[in-house]
Amino acid sequence: MHLRHRLGGRVDVARLRRALATVPLPRAADGRLVLAADLTCWLRPSAHTSSQRTLCLTYGRGKDQHIPVPGWPYSVVCALETGRSSWTAPLDALRLAPGDDAATVTAGQMRELVERLITAGQWKDGDPDILIVVDAGHEVPRPAFLLKDLPVQVLGRMRSDRVLRRAVPCREPGVRGRPPRHDGEFVFGDPTTWNPPDAQTVTQTRPYGTATARAWDRLHPRLTHRSAWTAQLGVLPVIEGTVIPLQVEYLPSGATPKPVWLWWSGTDATEADVDLLRQAFLRRFDIEHTFRLFKQTLGWTCPKIRTPEAADRWTWLILTVFTQLRLARPLDDQSQGMPAEGVGWAAAEATARRSGGGLPALVVEVAAGGQAAGSTSGCVNRTGLPSDRA
Repeated sequence: MHLRHRLGGRVDVARLRRALATVPLPRAADGRLVLAADLTCWLRPSAHTSSQRTLCLTYGRGKDQHIPVPGWPYSVVCALETGRSSWTAPLDALRLAPGDDAATVTAGQMRELVERLITAGQWKDGDPDILIVVDAGHEVPRPAFLLKDLPVQVLGRMRSDRVLRRAVPCREPGVRGRPPRHDGEFVFGDPTTWNPPDAQTVTQTRPYGTATARAWDRLHPRLTHRSAWTAQLGVLPVIEGTVIPLQVEYLPSGATPKPVWLWWSGTDATEADVDLLRQAFLRRFDIEHTFRLFKQTLGWTCPKIRTPEAADRWTWLILTVFTQLRLARPLDDQSQGMPAEGVGWAAAEATARRSGGGLPALVVEVAAGGQAAGSTSGCVNRTGLPSDRA
């Protein structure tokens, strides 16, 4: 029986989202949930008849090799693990339509996900706040502001040319006039504007030598009614947080290491907080291994799908398959390593998939809701080269 007869070209996404929120999830050392959000694109450059494509920025290996390619961008949220593993727990995927603001869409996606996790009992009163980790593509204070009514904290990277402002000190009695909202500048690229850090950790690593993380408390950006804040009415908020630059002694490539600047929506960070935040940000890159497994092993972008609705159905099936693989890891002691590399029975499945077996050949069938489009192999044409026609 074709899978189209069993699914009828439909996936109950709301029910599937609720189900994913109830499965066992990994947690950080202090017991909190750590969620990572990032964009990944299903490139469709030759699918001229496919609707709702938008330009996706691709990153080449050389300098100035970043080019926009038409496709369907997806915002994916995963729960991060700890330890010697690169597995993640995908919890949600949402396709961005043309004209959508990625930060706003991700914030709304996070809100709904956190509410589902609370409903499922994954977070209870008294638990540590859920930590949300994003990369430099987001203006980190904005999701922190949009989600301020939820038990979450936001951690993300900022550009190295940013200038933040210090908190205004307590006003002395008898001073008249409107109180100031911003104090002195903290310039990332100018150490003369830095005061002594409020917390600091030093860690010895093999590939990078001495790794130092410092924290400066209660720093905020000076917002303007531009870009993401254009529609904000009234006086713009002061969003205080903690700045944490990560600096290593050297790089394996021999290049000069530059600091990575993080901003955390919490304040009064201790050394334990700084160490946990440093580790959480580094673990965010595990989501890249998840994307690679989606595409190279599970064949997420192989079907030549015509409609974005079919792409959404296929995406949710991929998340379901990945979740089944993750939950089955205890069945094989060798399946605890990196999903992108594959070990144990997972490696056998990955090898079969790359050789044309593994997942059934009906990938195109179910994704298109019953009508296959393009090559029946789902991945290559007769020439052996990738084909992207719809």
